[in-house]
Amino acid sequence: MLTDRTIVHCRACGTKVNYVVPADDNRPRAVCPNCATIHYENPLNVVGTVPVWQDQVLLCRRAIEPRHGLWTLPAGFMELGETTAEGALRETDEEAGAHVELEGLFTVLNVVRVGQVHLFYRARMTDTHLNPGSETLEARLFREDEIPWDELAFRTVRETLIRYFADRKSGRFSIHCADIA
Repeated sequence: MLTDRTIVHCRACGTKVNYVVPADDNRPRAVCPNCATIHYENPLNVVGTVPVWQDQVLLCRRAIEPRHGLWTLPAGFMELGETTAEGALRETDEEAGAHVELEGLFTVLNVVRVGQVHLFYRARMTDTHLNPGSETLEARLFREDEIPWDELAFRTVRETLIRYFADRKSGRFSIHCADIA
């Protein structure tokens, strides 16, 4: 369980908060002793795609920390004002400059220890033109036997790729939900 307290000062008045269980609640929250504002800390959503061209999957080599230089699926934090699908499309464009059409939600992965939920959509690339953004050193297509398994940046990417290739072999795609310890 995530135990690091991320809120130190009240966003409303700047007073240092205390972690207490508010009335009618069941867990400690950041509560301002000055203005009584309760600050809720909720998981962040990471959204992305599994972009596919024929029998190849698109991966991006990270140009940023964490995990600089390692490979990932195009993904990032969801923004306010967008749906998970819109965020996945935006991240795919920002990180790889790839043109894709979404084919449905594929994985929902809970990463409780860092307070995140990762959602990946299957996506069909409409062409092979790539224009990686500043967060990507390189974007390229890989066949299953070419995937740099030992150089993947995140366990959620590994889990998503394993499930993708297994579903592709079976000829039937479904939604996969899992907890990443």
